[in-house]
Amino acid sequence: MTGPPGAPAEIRVLLVDDDALVRAGLSMMLNGAGDLVIVGEAGDGDQVPAAVARHRPDVVLMDLRMPRVDGITATRRLRGASSSGASRPPEVIVLTTFDADENVLGALRAGASGFLLKDSPPAQIADAIRRVAAGDPILSPAVTRRLMRRAVVQEDARERARRQLAGLSPREREVVRAIAEGQTNAEIAASLLMSVPTVKAHVTHILTKAGLANRTQIALLAHDAGLA
Repeated sequence: MTGPPGAPAEIRVLLVDDDALVRAGLSMMLNGAGDLVIVGEAGDGDQVPAAVARHRPDVVLMDLRMPRVDGITATRRLRGASSSGASRPPEVIVLTTFDADENVLGALRAGASGFLLKDSPPAQIADAIRRVAAGDPILSPAVTRRLMRRAVVQEDARERARRQLAGLSPREREVVRAIAEGQTNAEIAASLLMSVPTVKAHVTHILTKAGLANRTQIALLAHDAGLA
């Protein structure tokens, strides 16, 4: 099966989970998809940097709860590596056993493109991998809003978020609000009377100025700053 536009013809996947049986099950499920290739495994978050350097995956399936270095910390280190001049880091999908896990929001703030339940159907996991490899977050606006409603924003966090957004132009702030509302690029273009390529350019500038990894982080930052 081919992936969405923008996805590599062959998508390289790294599995990170401290349970060898979980890794084996995921490997068996995903290797059956012709365009997905399991290139490596890691048993804890502290093994992720070396595994990524060795195998160069497009997507990392990251367990949240591991004994030495948890998935949030491993994701933050991995997604932050590009700021030090390293090549573009792989996308991260975090794995959890239940969607009420409070650590999911922390992983999204750290730069994960979304999350999956470990008992998700194989086709859903494969589709999520293809989508993030193509640059699309896998969280629906409804799920993002539900997660954000659980978060109590401390005043110092709100001030930090506002400082991150301070360098944006008025037009870019409008785009941020629209993203936080769950609008697609086409919907933003229609509501703000601009072209889709212009919206995409604004999104790129916002990510760069605010030091963010993806649209989900833009929505979370807007929530923290009180814009959404």
